[in-house]
Amino acid sequence: MHNPKIETLPVEELRKLQNQRLRQTVQRCYEQVPFYKSLFDEKGVSPGDIKTVEDLHLLPFTKKDDLRKNYPYGMFAVPMEEVRRIHASSGTTGKPTVVGYTQNDLDVFDEVVARSLACAGARPGMKLHNAYGYGLFTGGLGMHGGATRLGMAVIPVSGGMTERQITILQDFQPEVICCTPSYAQTLAETLVKKGIDPADLAVKYAVLGAEPWTEAIRKQVEDGLQVTASNIYGLSEIIGPGVSQEDFEERGTGSYIWEDHFYPEVVDKDTGQPLPHGQEGVLVFTSLTKEAFPVLRYWTNDICSIYYDRDAKRTHIKMSSIKGRSDDMLIIRGVNLFHTQVEEAIHALEYLSPHYRLIVDKKGSKDHVTVEVEDVKGDTGSYDQFTSSLQHQIKNTIGLSMDVIVKTPGSIPRSEGGKLKRIVDNRG
Repeated sequence: MHNPKIETLPVEELRKLQNQRLRQTVQRCYEQVPFYKSLFDEKGVSPGDIKTVEDLHLLPFTKKDDLRKNYPYGMFAVPMEEVRRIHASSGTTGKPTVVGYTQNDLDVFDEVVARSLACAGARPGMKLHNAYGYGLFTGGLGMHGGATRLGMAVIPVSGGMTERQITILQDFQPEVICCTPSYAQTLAETLVKKGIDPADLAVKYAVLGAEPWTEAIRKQVEDGLQVTASNIYGLSEIIGPGVSQEDFEERGTGSYIWEDHFYPEVVDKDTGQPLPHGQEGVLVFTSLTKEAFPVLRYWTNDICSIYYDRDAKRTHIKMSSIKGRSDDMLIIRGVNLFHTQVEEAIHALEYLSPHYRLIVDKKGSKDHVTVEVEDVKGDTGSYDQFTSSLQHQIKNTIGLSMDVIVKTPGSIPRSEGGKLKRIVDNRG
């Protein structure tokens, strides 16, 4: 562990720390951010009403549109001369969301990423092949700072240029790699195409995040790169990567949320009511230590559950893998559909690869989904059988009828370093 005292702090002590930090954050938001002062006043809530995390339900949610309406710096809680870094989302669906960091925020950022890397198997003295993008996106610089804090040597490769990535993996011999899971798939396939034995590489641990992924992708990455792959989770509005991390020895049991800095809730996606631990809903975060850009009850849109694992190494709460985003959920003929559900159906058929995409169209007045998927070996003579088997699997597990097109290996788009688009929605 990077910080065993905090990571194993008894839950009762952790709650006291959260409550103390929450009161300070609420006061900061009310006094320094006009948006929050108006929100409190409209709701008839004063900072003194929020004494513990159990009182958070008294506050409304903060949503991405609120950040866009206050673009660029309206949500900042410190003067600009105290800001030491500015990041922003891509802004592909409107104005980007702009976030700022004081020096203390950057120290916290480094701390939680260092914890996450240690949780993933990294150790001081190892080398990190950082294939997240550098720039306004928080991934590259965020991972870089945390690795430095842990005592690693960072190789700042950034995304794309796959041939160069492979050369660096061969020549520089890093023990740890971080990138999106879809790009790890691309790297694994490239090794096969180039006839490179992954056993000749030094990389042993892969820290993957920035997009939802399933056990099917984990298996392909672990087999293809001969690594232990774990999930890192984060979003720029909260801090960036390092909000939660899966332990490399506890894979499949959830990711620890570093709740001394980020308090999680899961709420019903329709009513916004808090849900008990273990129930699935929208993940909501309140930052507890952010200075430049504190957020209260930020609606992430990510669908998951949270729970305490009493048999785990650490005392912090865990979150399940992300099922999808509530704003990416498709409603097809009255059925809620996440692309990860189709991925799981594909995974059940060993002759199909985890490379796929969903094409959504209108047929008459009805929505229709076509699944494009690759087979593993290019066995074109069996495509009719593969199509029928996957259609049957999807119908039985998801409850929807879908067209299936089985394609030859390599014909579906791969990640070139960034997030991979799994859904093509042609409905306008």
